[in-house]
Amino acid sequence: MPIKMWTRGVPVDAKARDQLARAAQMPFVFKHLAVMPDVHVGIGATVGSVIPTKGAVIPAAVGVDIGCGMMAARTSLMAHDLPDNLEGIRAAIERAVPHGRSVGRTKRDTGSWGDPPPEVVAAWATLVERFNSITAKYPRLKNTNQLVHLGTLGTGNHFIELCLDTEQRVWIMLHSGSRGVGNAIGTFFIELAKQDMRKWFINLPDEDLAYFPEGTDHFDDYVEAVGWAQDFAALNRRMMMANVIRALRGQIAKPFDAELEAVNCHHNYVTRENHFGENVLVTRKGAVRAAKGVMGIIPGSMGAKSFIVRGLGNKEAFESCSHGAGRVMSRTEAKKKVSLDEHIRDTAGVECRKDESVIDETPKAYKPIEAVMAAQADLVEIVHTLKQVVCVKG
Repeated sequence: MPIKMWTRGVPVDAKARDQLARAAQMPFVFKHLAVMPDVHVGIGATVGSVIPTKGAVIPAAVGVDIGCGMMAARTSLMAHDLPDNLEGIRAAIERAVPHGRSVGRTKRDTGSWGDPPPEVVAAWATLVERFNSITAKYPRLKNTNQLVHLGTLGTGNHFIELCLDTEQRVWIMLHSGSRGVGNAIGTFFIELAKQDMRKWFINLPDEDLAYFPEGTDHFDDYVEAVGWAQDFAALNRRMMMANVIRALRGQIAKPFDAELEAVNCHHNYVTRENHFGENVLVTRKGAVRAAKGVMGIIPGSMGAKSFIVRGLGNKEAFESCSHGAGRVMSRTEAKKKVSLDEHIRDTAGVECRKDESVIDETPKAYKPIEAVMAAQADLVEIVHTLKQVVCVKG
């Protein structure tokens, strides 16, 4: 099927083009693939791709960070309400939200709750019945990190930021997904789809494009499990936001309102939508729904601007936009090519970690966000431009 790309003025890796070409060979792709300007190589399906399908779903086109996405909330605080030294605010956020990951036999993972607080336990209660229904069919998914990861950040490109808009208003913005349980669900069903392909002797242009045909038990079970993981991810972000607001109130004496304007959107997910007059499954991997009037979030790197946007409902893009800037360097490449001095210089003015362990997330590892936004001017309009002053990384 055709591939339509919103990439004018931004680099596109040759390997990403090859990967897109393989996905376009799948016989159940509807109309065409839509490719966002933050496109880069992923596992199975390309990050920054929108794959509409009829009659089948590709688990790797969602990936293992199911429901990963963004949440942003404007507060009534202004820049002058913040202390001159923001180190205390960063430390308070880091105490309030488990983040990162540590592995050891004698101590708990620092990225999870040792003893989940009552509000997290209460939130988990809204999800547990559906989770039990899934694990009754697939018991190996039961012993995963679910309750202890609800309201936690994770690692990699996940973050919590305090930002200022052009009117110097304070925003809280965060990025995370369905954590350990979503990873387990995604990994399990991707492998199950591969097993089905081998069992039915179906040859694929890439084994990571293994799929479930609609009407099969595995299709229905995957749709159920991925829908649950997407709900976990959205709730995870809401729990984190509540804890960040609480931490901020502990650092700033002035009373303030939060969530005056709030957006909570996925960018790794699958959903049923109507396009070109037909009901289809739309898989967005590193892409955000941008239907007309729908609000979304497009973050830059940890030293760049981010944007609150409003969808323009571009039909050719299946009403989608990019989920961020998109990588131009792999994590390994960034660690080899970018020095600590460069990282410190590129994150000047941001209260964040300035050590070598975060160089894989340094601004130079990403495409220029301004070029990415210019390439999708017909997909979204910018409502607010944000610049971070505090950044907490996993």
